[in-house]
Amino acid sequence: MSLASQSFAEKVEPREGAGNEGVKRFKAPYLIYFGDIELTGYAKTGLGLIEWRRNLCIGQYRTPQCSIDSGLPDMTIEEAVQAGVGSFVIGVAPAGGYIPDRWLQDLVKAARAGLDIISGMHARLTDFPEIVEAALASGARLFDVRTPPADLPLGTGAKRTGKRLLTVGTDCAVGKKYTALAIEKEMQARRWKADFRATGQTGVMIAGAGFAIDCVVADFLSGAAELISPAADDDHWDVIEGQGALSHPSFAGVSLGLLHGSQPDALVLCHDPTRVYNLGTERKQPYPLHSLQETIEANLLMARRVNPDARFVGMSVNTSQLPLSEKPALFERLSAETGLPVIDPIKDGAKLIVDRIEKEFLL
Repeated sequence: MSLASQSFAEKVEPREGAGNEGVKRFKAPYLIYFGDIELTGYAKTGLGLIEWRRNLCIGQYRTPQCSIDSGLPDMTIEEAVQAGVGSFVIGVAPAGGYIPDRWLQDLVKAARAGLDIISGMHARLTDFPEIVEAALASGARLFDVRTPPADLPLGTGAKRTGKRLLTVGTDCAVGKKYTALAIEKEMQARRWKADFRATGQTGVMIAGAGFAIDCVVADFLSGAAELISPAADDDHWDVIEGQGALSHPSFAGVSLGLLHGSQPDALVLCHDPTRVYNLGTERKQPYPLHSLQETIEANLLMARRVNPDARFVGMSVNTSQLPLSEKPALFERLSAETGLPVIDPIKDGAKLIVDRIEKEFLL
């Protein structure tokens, strides 16, 4: 058995036909591990996986100290093995991305039972000899989702066949992943050829393919984005998960690399109307968000460097922190300001945006 921590370079391979056939690498179904986490924000990996791939998730594993309840049945590792679980997924992402010592006995037990371990943490599973030993003994595989491939190409900017949509934002953590997934869902409901292309660790777990692009060395960002969305049928859409924001002083680099490498035909602007400053800058040096028009213009300038026909087709707004009564007026104002259809991907789905894509590209 080959145990070395497996990156996801090999998870993005040439398509077979129109869809994602042949690129899935995780062994389903999954047992989601929440450990002893108490804050919902730290459980976004597992909750996101359950939200979008519920059919693959069979149960949750929690310690008595855990206050997160995803609604899945609680299972022991023994029960999971009997139920045919294939993978033990670390469903949490605490600050710092470390794996605390108190989790090791659970991870070792799962690996010893033959369950693959899937982790999106900054800490590597293979840094823990006891986990490695247990996996070697049972034949379990260890997947470190945040390990980038070692042989990424430089971006070329060469035109590729197929269509691509990239979600971009006024800030980081404004719903780019959920927006892309909602668009993929709506496209597939219309029987379009469409695939969600993951660029972050939670997205990789949802898609079963891709890699965390923010771990890639800067010179290879655009090449990584080209690899994630290779040439396809002319009527196939890659719906690419965006990262960061061009205006964010910390994360603009990965956003630009994705814009150039994705070569998007269509862009969707993601926004949180409750934000005033770029996330994480509030205390030391606050950076006000750019306006919607500034964000649109900056992204179009960079996108049109590699695709002169790039255009915005919609706006996605996270309204989770707003009173429901404020939503209609807000959406009317934002649509008038941008000229774009506006959705909340969780509450509304992506019908209006896909309607716009159909009008712009198919009719």
